[in-house]
Amino acid sequence: MAGLLEVVVLQSADAENAAEGGADRVELVGTMKEGGLSPEPALVATVRRATSIQLRVMLRLRGGFGTDGGETTRLKGLGSAYMDAGADGIVMGFLNGLSQVDLEVCSELAGNGGWPWTFHRAIDSALEPAKAWRDVRTLPGLDQVLTSGSARGLRYGLDDLMSRAHSDPSIARLIMAGGGLAPEHVPWLAQAGIRGFHIGAPARPQRSYKSYVDPGLVRSWRRLIDSEVRHPPGM
Repeated sequence: MAGLLEVVVLQSADAENAAEGGADRVELVGTMKEGGLSPEPALVATVRRATSIQLRVMLRLRGGFGTDGGETTRLKGLGSAYMDAGADGIVMGFLNGLSQVDLEVCSELAGNGGWPWTFHRAIDSALEPAKAWRDVRTLPGLDQVLTSGSARGLRYGLDDLMSRAHSDPSIARLIMAGGGLAPEHVPWLAQAGIRGFHIGAPARPQRSYKSYVDPGLVRSWRRLIDSEVRHPPGM
């Protein structure tokens, strides 16, 4: 299995540059406030017209990982609008008041699983990680989980993430490592069987979201991931 590289983008120029650098997919957000919030559907359509790269869109209207009935209705409408505007999938993830995966909300938003989606880093804030992983695997349409293994980022969660991937190849296939991903993490993650990688700030000069995604930086990550996934350490 080849490695997958996903890049966070804020507009069409970012998406075009990510594609030029060799990214497989982009995650479109409207703003990086609160770790990434939903864009307007018109922006999704603009990005879709600019490039054919695989496009997933953040479905999240506020900070934290909770929601309520009224907001769920709005999120459901937004998700449909994103797909109509040309998105290939959605990025979302919600926890309930017990800090468990909110299966009811996520199932409602995923519908019948007719389109693929990523469960984002809400899973790193779940109270019982093992239960959270069992729960997300029951959700319709889910094909990837963005995680760093810790709410504090990959610097702290690397060992736990690798252990979880080693324990179950089907989990390793779901994992997209992100949230503080550094080049030195990639060989270890690849060795654990992880093939999905997600970057935001590292794709930009000075790691600043005030700068556009840089194709050269994306290309350097592309080369690194391809090298390590094809020839992981110890192989």
